[in-house]
Amino acid sequence: MPELPEVEIVARRLDSAIRGAEVESALAPGMNVMKTFDPPLEALVGREVTGVRRIGKMPVVEFGDLALLIHLMSAGRLRVLDKRASLKDKASRVLIRLSDGRELRLREFGTKQRAWAKLLPVDAVAEDEMVASLGPEAWPPPPLEEFAAALDQPRHLHPLLRHQRDIAGIGRSWVDEILWEAKLSPFKKGAELDTGEIERLHAAFHVLGDAIDHYEETIGPEVPEKVEKPLRIHKHEGEPCPRCGTTIEAVYFSEHQTNYCPQEQTGGRILKDRRLSKLLK
Repeated sequence: MPELPEVEIVARRLDSAIRGAEVESALAPGMNVMKTFDPPLEALVGREVTGVRRIGKMPVVEFGDLALLIHLMSAGRLRVLDKRASLKDKASRVLIRLSDGRELRLREFGTKQRAWAKLLPVDAVAEDEMVASLGPEAWPPPPLEEFAAALDQPRHLHPLLRHQRDIAGIGRSWVDEILWEAKLSPFKKGAELDTGEIERLHAAFHVLGDAIDHYEETIGPEVPEKVEKPLRIHKHEGEPCPRCGTTIEAVYFSEHQTNYCPQEQTGGRILKDRRLSKLLK
């Protein structure tokens, strides 16, 4: 799933590539992809792209006083391509065709068609329910006092940090990396953190900035279909911890997993399945 660092680099590259380009046509072949109908998508025809930015994990493409707010969900990808897609392309969800022959294309892979887009007045984006309900941006992280207040909940850190209404922009991959960096258990509750642990966790958010810097150095003008994340812990079970050499372990759920170093994060205790998660504090 694209998270804050991946969406940030996509937004930066798209902004450089299509800012100033004129829209020739706008289509939404994906069923139920558009969650708004007024103004219609056709209102973009003849407008110029005035910028691309990111809010949380959502790209925002601006066309003067209109903006296309996009949620990629788990399998959506937003790219600019030199060739236009066939309308028979089942993965195509939104096609913004540019007058220079290129195309801004929202595609979604897999069987779950969940990506969506909303065409809104620019000044209404902040008021949209999906934006207004977001917590503070994860990068740069919020001030320490605000961060501590967001964490003061009787919930495990892993789901708490992924909850967009508390902190916006991160998902399963980067939560694993942040918690490993902070040497904190994914199953410790936010309300149980002492002052030193909160400060350590706040400082660990630098991994998001590091990832963005990595992408700036390694990704050229065009973002590939799949961005290789510079992950050291997530999905590295069975490998040695990069710091202490202890074997990285995993907790498996129905559709995802959590990875951690038992030596540095859980006091040497190993959790094999979710039924035992209550044992890790």
